[in-house]
Amino acid sequence: MISTSSLQSTYVSGQIGYALLSMIARGAMLGPDQPVILHMLDIEPNAEPLKGVKMELLDGAFPLLRGVIATTDVIEACKGVDIAIMLGGFPHRKDDNKDLIFKNVGIYKAHASALEQHADSNCKQIQMHFILKEFAPSIPEENITSLSRLDHNRALNQISENLNVHVGDVKNVIIWGNHSSNRYPDANHATVNSGVGHKYVKELVADDHWLNTDFISNVQNRGQTIVKARRLSGAFSPATAVCDHMRDWILGTPKGTWVSMGVYSDGSYGIQPGLIYSFPVTCEKGEWSIVQGLKIDEFEREKMDALEKELIEEKTVAYSSLH
Repeated sequence: MISTSSLQSTYVSGQIGYALLSMIARGAMLGPDQPVILHMLDIEPNAEPLKGVKMELLDGAFPLLRGVIATTDVIEACKGVDIAIMLGGFPHRKDDNKDLIFKNVGIYKAHASALEQHADSNCKQIQMHFILKEFAPSIPEENITSLSRLDHNRALNQISENLNVHVGDVKNVIIWGNHSSNRYPDANHATVNSGVGHKYVKELVADDHWLNTDFISNVQNRGQTIVKARRLSGAFSPATAVCDHMRDWILGTPKGTWVSMGVYSDGSYGIQPGLIYSFPVTCEKGEWSIVQGLKIDEFEREKMDALEKELIEEKTVAYSSLH
């Protein structure tokens, strides 16, 4: 039995949390044979809508769903959980990273402290900020990851549309660095299954200008494009990305395939150790490993270093807000 806590401060009854819950209950995240107990956290003003979400989950009669805890108490939400999905916080607005960090530190602190004291000792977590580790020192670094899978999936889709191939035939794009407006989707190492073997995307596209300009900006701006068309932020695609991230982490990545995850840097590719930085990783038996030995060209190096600098600056701001 796995207990999964969806910790949101804007919130389980919000769109992403709402879309995510039924995916977990159906087995999309942990597989078709894994029973789950869902712990849902929301803020006090949303206590009544949270009850409605619980009723909907129960009415879904999901065979894998063995229990639902709906609460506004962060300690109750964290008790005994094996997996914590932390999607909460004030939403990002353009060019407001520093202000956002200051506003969200209190939320991160409350969630991290509760997980430190009440979650399973081997709890695996998707979190939105590296500050969590400051308040949960006993949680192993390798158990704390951040989400770059949405951008990874968007990059796969952009290539599939450009080449008019099925998205399932595209693999090994990379999202380097940080989920910010400067995020760097990299197709230099990506391949496409041509039916008679795998070919590099660079060879098939044969347009470095597109790969270094429109491809990158399309991925970077995709969220804004969705908001403009839908008049709401995306919900289904971020929820799917969370499921993909955790499924691959727990159940493993297919042989020969890597995915993008924000993980603690060990110094690979010259990135400062200790930063949570998005790398290409493979996963097996609940453990991730950074893909090694990729040749990095000058364009990639410039983008990767800029994102490292950005993360170092964010870390400095975050730690200054603690004092």
